[in-house]
Amino acid sequence: MSTANWLDVIKFNTDGLVPTIAQDRATGQVLMMAWQNRESLELTRKTGMAVYFSRSRGKLWHKGETSGHTQIVHDIYTDCDGDTVILSVTQLGGIACHTGRKSCFYQKLDADGNWQIISDVIKDPNEIYGQADDKHAHADQSSAQVATQAAQTAAQAALNSHDVLGALDTILNDRKTADKDSSYVASLYHKGLNKILEKVGEESVESILAAKELQLAQATGENIDAMRTDFVYEVADTWFHQMVALSALGLDSQAVITELARRFGVSGIDEKNSRNQSA
Repeated sequence: MSTANWLDVIKFNTDGLVPTIAQDRATGQVLMMAWQNRESLELTRKTGMAVYFSRSRGKLWHKGETSGHTQIVHDIYTDCDGDTVILSVTQLGGIACHTGRKSCFYQKLDADGNWQIISDVIKDPNEIYGQADDKHAHADQSSAQVATQAAQTAAQAALNSHDVLGALDTILNDRKTADKDSSYVASLYHKGLNKILEKVGEESVESILAAKELQLAQATGENIDAMRTDFVYEVADTWFHQMVALSALGLDSQAVITELARRFGVSGIDEKNSRNQSA
């Protein structure tokens, strides 16, 4: 099946949505259920990160945008009717539920007809969201607050999970041998390095334009939150495609991290001069 019509197999409901289940890739445990529209499902496939649609907010919801507990998507499945989707994921931070638990399905009906809580809270929701335990609490936050909290929690989440960049490296490497129609990254590898570099260039230009739009928004005081979000997304797209380029050439993100670590404590001027002397 070609990439052009893969979404046509999905039977979205009258609201343009399809129920989606996130399932732990390693254990098979069901982590959560959410909704996706055509755009969020397409973005999920393109980026390899779970993107849902928030019915309460009426917009796309990037899983972990507040908590830092993002989901790396390895595979996408649908059922025989095409009206349900399953995402096979790696849950960063080990927490998928707004209650601070690994799974949203933590209540089990016992023989007496009572619901029993069968899993413990891994992290207090107040520590995750910075406010009272409310599954919709983060929905009222501005994009600026989302970006700030995500930055603050990312480091903590990484301590209790797979390294985000390392996990992405693994996915990108796996896509090298995948069928060209099975994923966006596999199709890029099939088209060759020139196409990958073309995408790096496109995303770089888009991030520049987004930065200028944010600068204008800050000057006028209009749409600042939206422009911040757009800029962050464009930078993420740029980084993502640069990682694809690295992988295509047999490198990974650790090589870049090692180089950045080497530069700590070194004057930028001295570092530049040393490169010029080496040249």
